[in-house]
Amino acid sequence: MIHKIKSLYDDGNGLGKKAIARQLGISVNTVRKYLAMDEVAMSAYLSNRPRHKQLDDYRDYIIHLLKTFPQLSAVKVQRKLKEKYPELEVSSRSIRRYVNTLRETVACKSKRYYQPVLDMVPGEQCQVDPGELRGVLINGVETTVYFVVFVLSFSRLMHVSVSDKPIDTERFIQMHDAAFRYFGGVTAECVYDQTKLVVIEELYRELTVNARFNEYATHAGFRIHACEGYDPESKGKVEAGVKYVKNNALYGEVFADWAELESYLADWLDNTANQRVHATTGNVPQVYYDQHERAQMKPYLSPAMVQADEALMTRKVDKTGLISYQSNKYSVPMAYQQATVGIRVEGEYLIIMDLEKDKEIARHPLTTGHGNISKNNHHYRDPAQRIEQLEQALRALVGQAQADTLAALLKQSEPKIYKDQLAGVIQEIKKHQPVTAALLDKLCQRPRLSATQVRDFLDAYQAHPERLTPADAVPVHAPEGQLDAYRALITQEVSHVSH
Repeated sequence: MIHKIKSLYDDGNGLGKKAIARQLGISVNTVRKYLAMDEVAMSAYLSNRPRHKQLDDYRDYIIHLLKTFPQLSAVKVQRKLKEKYPELEVSSRSIRRYVNTLRETVACKSKRYYQPVLDMVPGEQCQVDPGELRGVLINGVETTVYFVVFVLSFSRLMHVSVSDKPIDTERFIQMHDAAFRYFGGVTAECVYDQTKLVVIEELYRELTVNARFNEYATHAGFRIHACEGYDPESKGKVEAGVKYVKNNALYGEVFADWAELESYLADWLDNTANQRVHATTGNVPQVYYDQHERAQMKPYLSPAMVQADEALMTRKVDKTGLISYQSNKYSVPMAYQQATVGIRVEGEYLIIMDLEKDKEIARHPLTTGHGNISKNNHHYRDPAQRIEQLEQALRALVGQAQADTLAALLKQSEPKIYKDQLAGVIQEIKKHQPVTAALLDKLCQRPRLSATQVRDFLDAYQAHPERLTPADAVPVHAPEGQLDAYRALITQEVSHVSH
């Protein structure tokens, strides 16, 4: 490399230093260093070539990472090495020194920024700052990810909320709600820059605050503190946090869909950002928060205005009675086919609302993954209408009085499967025709009843007709004339037997 640089430079008659750096893919500083060496220094350098290092076996991969993502930190390089080569055992210090050495010889050096941080009172302040990162690959498409970072000034505990669209006031409020629920409390004040999401106008340090956001802050119980314009140092903790999210969490990552990105960030917060030893405090943010700050946080309850905002999400129902949410589909009653409905998430459930009547029309457990369908079969028919039809069919078959008694017994005994029990009883009575009024009376006198009991009862009497008494044998709904003839026939048979 040294001889190649010397020959290209040719004592000032060849290529310039920048041109040599571009051609060889090294930094200009490296070119200057080698050109400044005399013959003695060059011989000493060549005779003391560094020995083989453990990370040399992974040098090409590390260079590939640094060239592809020039601002990748040594910590992120270590994480990616662990993911690709789980068997690699090497210290963080060794990786940091190796990466720094590579940055001197590979044209991918990036600046790092450090800012002083002041100690604060626990539970007093949360610093908030929006950010965005372009070119994040989601499902193969370069996407701009908009996010807001929340950092507690005392413990440095962090939360991040993301959006696939530019953040408006309503989404900004929802992100605060998610952060305070994550922290388990709210601080006395939150610090912002001059974003229009918080400050509409400033004149002589007199602030016109976004009315909608100010209403939320009042309900949530925290003060709004806006920094002076062009003064990022006054909220340096979260400024550093935005860079940390960009460079450590998102930069260099590829996601299959938006749900995977959200899941990745949640895992990154719990297992990386809030579990690392913070460079300034020397403490693990989650541990430090639990020990010294959690008890000083003010209680937080989501204001009603946040719940209303969540219900504002809408979806169009397709012709098959399904809506889409986070790459999965959920059914709604067919009466809402191709209509617009409202949706919101409550815990582990997706709630679907009628926007006109403001009432819940469906509830589904949230489905993980993508491409899945959660379908409630009742959405594709009206159970109440079907039950009414079955009850009318039973009345037509056995008469209103006995039908109502049988239906009441079935509903009391098997309320969750009442519709199916009705259908079963109707089927059994038709199969065992003729069924007498006396037999039905016996069924109506039972304390509990099910379709299978009706079947077994009718099967038993059909298999042993000799058990029938003359009254039991009278068919249900027989006309009065037929009843008289039937009684006469029975009387004759009885007299003949006795004679």
